[in-house]
Amino acid sequence: MTQGKKRVARRQLLQLGAAALATPALMRSAWAQDKFVCKIAHSEAIGSPFTNAFDKWVVMLNERSEGRIEAQHFPASQLGGLAQLLEMSRIGTIQVTAAGPDSEEAIAPEIAATAGAPGFIYKNEAHVDAVLQGDIGQEISQIARDKTGVEFIAYGEVGFRHLLTKDPVTDLDSLQGVKLRVPEVRIWVDFWKTLGANPTPLPYSEQYSALSTGVIDGLDSDYFSVLGFKWHEQARNVLPTYHWFLPKAIRMNAAWLDGLPADLQDLCRSSAREVFAEQRSINRAGADQALEDLKAAGCVVHPFPEDEKAKWEEKSAALFDQFGATSPETAQMIAKIRALG
Repeated sequence: MTQGKKRVARRQLLQLGAAALATPALMRSAWAQDKFVCKIAHSEAIGSPFTNAFDKWVVMLNERSEGRIEAQHFPASQLGGLAQLLEMSRIGTIQVTAAGPDSEEAIAPEIAATAGAPGFIYKNEAHVDAVLQGDIGQEISQIARDKTGVEFIAYGEVGFRHLLTKDPVTDLDSLQGVKLRVPEVRIWVDFWKTLGANPTPLPYSEQYSALSTGVIDGLDSDYFSVLGFKWHEQARNVLPTYHWFLPKAIRMNAAWLDGLPADLQDLCRSSAREVFAEQRSINRAGADQALEDLKAAGCVVHPFPEDEKAKWEEKSAALFDQFGATSPETAQMIAKIRALG
C-alpha cells in the first residue's frame, strides 16, 4: 500500500472511530429531548385522598411512559397559593394543578357554574357524575382550553363542604355575622352574604393562622381537609350542611400537552381519568369515617335538619338568577346542570 493510500485509510478509520464514539452521545441527546418534566403542584392536604391520588398518578406517569415523562409532585401549597398555582399552570411554569372550576369565574363564568354555584345546585353524588362525567364535563374542558390555556383532563373531588366554626352554628340565626373564610371568588362571597354571614376572602394556606388569631370565626370545607390541615385544633363545631359540592378539575397546560408525542398525550389523559375515578370512589367511601375521626378528635357535630336546610336553600335561591345574569352561556349552563338533577 502506498503512503497516500495509508493516509486515506487512517483518516477513514479515525472518522469511523469518532462516529462510533459520538453515537452514544447522540443517543443520549435524543433521549434527553424525549424526556418531558411534568411539575404537578396543588393546595390539597398531604395524606388526603386527593393528594394520595396524585402520588399514584406520578408513579403511573413515570412508569408507563418508561421514563419519558418525569412527573414531580408538590402538594399542600409548596409552590404557592391557589391563585399563584392557577396562573403558573396557565403560563406553563408548572404543568398541572387542581382547582374547582369556579376558579375560572372571571374568565369563563359558565365554567364556574359547574362548581356548584351558587350553592345547593347538586342534589347528590350521582347528579355530580351525570354532569362532569358526561357531555357537560367535556364541554367545560374545551371552554377552559379556549379561554384559559389549560385542559381539564379529568375530574377529581374533595366532596361536599360543611361548616367548621369556633362557636356553634346550628341555624340561620346563629350564622348571622359569623366571619367565614371563603376563597377569593365572588360567587362564594355572594352566597355567604346572602345567608347573613360575614365572608372573608383569604388564601387557602392562611386558614389555620386566621383561625388562631381570630381573623375568622370559621370556614367551610370537606372533612378530609379539616383533618389534614388540622383546622379542628382551632375550631371544633361542625355543621354538616352539604351546601356545596366541590369537584376538582385536573388542569394541564394545553401547550405543554400539545407538545408531547401523541402516545404520551393519550397516556396523560387516560391515566388521569383512571386515577381520579378511583379517587372519587375512595373519597366518597371515606367521608363518613373522616367525620368520625373529627368526633374522636373532640369536635361536636350539630344536627342540620332537612327543614332548616330548606330555609338555607330558599334564602339563597335567587342567586341562581343573579349568577346566570353574568352571561347567556352561564344561564344556559346552570339550566343544564339543574335539569340533570
